[in-house]
Parts: sequence; structure tokens; C-alpha cells
Amino acid sequence: MSALAKRLGLLRRQAGTALPSVTPTPPLPTAAPRAQWPRAEGGRSPEQVVEQLRKLMKLRAPTPALRASGPVDRALPGEEIAPGLRYYEQTAPWPHDDHALALYDIRHEPAKRSDLLAFDTETTGLAGGTGTRAFMIGAADFVDGALRIRQLCITTLGAERAMLKTFSTWLRPETVLVSYNGRSYDRPLLTTRYRLARLRDPLIELRHVDLLHPVRRRYRGVWANCKLATVERELLGVLREDDLPGSEAPAAWLNYLRGGSADKLRRVGLHNAQDLRSLFGLLEAMRDAAVVDTVVVPDAPMGARGDCGFG
Repeated sequence: MSALAKRLGLLRRQAGTALPSVTPTPPLPTAAPRAQWPRAEGGRSPEQVVEQLRKLMKLRAPTPALRASGPVDRALPGEEIAPGLRYYEQTAPWPHDDHALALYDIRHEPAKRSDLLAFDTETTGLAGGTGTRAFMIGAADFVDGALRIRQLCITTLGAERAMLKTFSTWLRPETVLVSYNGRSYDRPLLTTRYRLARLRDPLIELRHVDLLHPVRRRYRGVWANCKLATVERELLGVLREDDLPGSEAPAAWLNYLRGGSADKLRRVGLHNAQDLRSLFGLLEAMRDAAVVDTVVVPDAPMGARGDCGFG
């Protein structure tokens, strides 16, 4: 560059003109620190601009979650019989006679009332599969002329194996299971949980009366649907008040596991107990109405038809 300038200067002097002086280019200004950025138009700070945008978009500023004042209600009925496993039992008088409710197995041998065991589960979802587990198992049977309702509820994930083992002790080879959609949902789900826990499945060889199938055969097209709540209303005259829907049971249990209140989980237990009472009430109502006879058959292998119910 200097050689070229000298060359041009020499040529200009020879031509009688002088080379103008070259001024150096000033350096570019450096960016100011973030804290010293100029304010927005109108003198507003960035925080004020954000607040204005929130108002335009009708957004609320985030607020911290409110915590309930005082201790959280964590009380559940019953007693803890193993770490994380609660057991609750109640009995109620049940008017009935001792004949066999027109229940016969395929060999035409009467099924005794003392052999009947109604069962129902409350689970973490309705999809089934290995990702769904039962957090509550309820069972009802007849003892000394009264209806006995027993419930198992886990309050930790690690207590599931203890719950399954305890439920197994309630079953005998002569037990006849009574359920509502249990053949398609409750029993397969428990079978999966027993296998995952590496325990023998005590349900697979037991006789099973699923009352959903005879109700569908008898009342499909007569009632709006064959849900248990509809059966209770139409046949038993039972209308539940302040009942927690079964769809809310998973959230109630998960909330309790995370340290929340036990209020909704207690309502899940009340819902489960009413389901069990309704199963025996349905048996009585259909027998007293002389609707049909009931046939009890062993559970069929996977893929085989094994409906049992009112013929």
C-alpha cells in the first residue's frame, strides 16, 4: 500500500497536483452491556414490554401453587398389614335363604352360596396390558348369614406383590367367582400381574360367573346401555349419590401417592364396596324375577369361548 501511495504521489507531483491526505476509518462501536441497553420507544423497560404483551395476549403471570394450610388428610380406613398394604373389612346383614340361587356347574352340581366370591378391582387405567396395575382389590362373600366385604389397597408400588399374595389366600378350589365384565378385564389383568410378580395365578382354574353377559342378552335394546350403574337403577332401585366415577380412580390414587389428600381415595373404596353389593343384589334380583338359570363353567383357555351366565 505504501509503495503504491508513493508511486501515485510521484505521478501527481509530476502532474503538478498534491495527493490528498487519507484519514483512518474510526473503529466500530462495541455493543453496550445488557444492563445498559437503551430503553424501548417511549422509555419502557424490557420488563414493561413483556407485561404489555401479556395483557395483549390475555395471559396471566405465572403464580406459585397454593399449598393447603394445615396438615393434609392422609387417613385411610382399615389397618396396615404389610408395608404399604392396607386391609379393610366390613359386614352388613343380607336377607337371603340358603338354597343355591339356581347356580349349577356343567356337571349339574349345585354351587353353594358359601362358595360365591364377588370381586372387583380399581386400576390405574382402562387400557389393560402390562402397564396397568390394580391398586385396590375388593371381594365379598357370605359369612354367618352376613355379607362380608374385604378390601386391599396399596399405598406404595412395592406393596403389589403382598396384595396379590393376600388375595390368593381368599380363594379355594371350590370358589365360584362373581364379577361384572371380570372375564374380559379384571381377571386377565390380575393374571398378568401375578405372572409379572412371578406368582402362581390362583384365578385361572376357578369357575366364574360374569353377570355382564346375561344382562346383555336379556336387556340389550331394552335399556340405553348395560353399565352396572344402569343395572342398579333399573333392577335394584339404587341411585348413587356423590359417587366418584371410576374414571377418576387412577388420579385419586396417584394424588395420594404424591402426598395428597386421602379424601378421593376413600371415595374410591366406597365405590368399590357398592359394586360388590350390587353384584349379589343382581344375582338375587334375577333369580327372584325367574329371569333365567345360571350356568357356571370353568374359565376357557385363551382364544376359546367360555361365556358363563344366564342361559
